Amino acid sequence: MKPHRLLAETRLPSGAALTLHEHDGSYCIRLAGRELMHSQAACSELALGEVGTARLAAGKPARVLIGGLGLGFTLRSVLVRTGPAVAVVVAELLPEVVAWNRTHLASLNGALLDDPRVTVEVGDVFEIVRRAAPASFAAILLDIDNGPSAMVQAANARLYDVRGLRLLAAALAPGGRLVVWSAGEDRAFERRLARAGFRVQALPVKIHAGARQAAGRLFVGDKAE
Repeated sequence: MKPHRLLAETRLPSGAALTLHEHDGSYCIRLAGRELMHSQAACSELALGEVGTARLAAGKPARVLIGGLGLGFTLRSVLVRTGPAVAVVVAELLPEVVAWNRTHLASLNGALLDDPRVTVEVGDVFEIVRRAAPASFAAILLDIDNGPSAMVQAANARLYDVRGLRLLAAALAPGGRLVVWSAGEDRAFERRLARAGFRVQALPVKIHAGARQAAGRLFVGDKAE
């Protein structure tokens, strides 16, 4: 049996350990020993990119913001579904995660960071959105923490309250789309999306291809034209 290998480790401001592991060609990131993401369970991240880009007009210039790099599957999904006129900004809080993608994960999705359409911004996506000019993005895709339904870090709540959602709405162009990945359903969050002015859908998604049930959710908020 091939061993599990610890490839890299960093510490969050809270002191919790974030670790990157490899086993038999698969990769996972864990927080305090709890698995956050796995390269063999990326269906929902790929779906996030697919749903997020579904309203983009073919060949039309647009900017897409991805909040959370992770293992790079959402970025992969966006790039394969968009052409050269679409620019993608990836916001990742931890510089170590960016470095892991460029090194240990280069053969997975990390090489996509060198695509000329991609800009990586190391920092809090909330601050990036707050500083953005109005109508900066055609789509904003968020995969932060476990989404609004099961957050690990309380500081991320400000993304998902009404004020945060209104900031996101302001950063979207007319007709733009917000998609938020979540570990589960959250009716209160759907109501907050509606209060922020979005037309709301909640789409069930499978976490991995062999799953019998769709445990995850993609919350879709469409801004009026």
